[in-house]
Amino acid sequence: MSRLLIDREIPDSDAMHQLGIDLAAQLKAGDVVVLTGPLGAGKTTLSRGIGEGLKVVGTVSSPTFVIARTHKRTEGGPELVHVDAYRLGSPAELDDLDIDFKNSITLIEWGRGFTDGLSDSWLDIEIERDHTGASEVRKIRVLGEGPRWEAA
Repeated sequence: MSRLLIDREIPDSDAMHQLGIDLAAQLKAGDVVVLTGPLGAGKTTLSRGIGEGLKVVGTVSSPTFVIARTHKRTEGGPELVHVDAYRLGSPAELDDLDIDFKNSITLIEWGRGFTDGLSDSWLDIEIERDHTGASEVRKIRVLGEGPRWEAA
């Protein structure tokens, strides 16, 4: 079951980053966050905000060339695993990465369709941007999927 949690416009990258910080306060071990949107939509900016909100060590950057990067937290707690599924062909390839989904917070860029069997609940975040480049405004929609997000 899906639950609409956020449906709004984000005016600029600073606001996208702040949204990530705000979302981080809601995340706990076992949470999976799927980020979908075109190149330049703001997926990594949102991920950096989540990383800052979780107080991870270092800066969250796009894991394109390593596919998955694990970030420890300065104050303990579940690690943040940031995945770029763009080059993965199937959920089985994501499973091959041997990520501890139950004990970490996992962000999966380009991850739509990769959640089957990973978790019975996840956040599905879709970001749309103006393809003309005339505006920095992004439209963001956050759906809570499954029992974890029913009462959120």
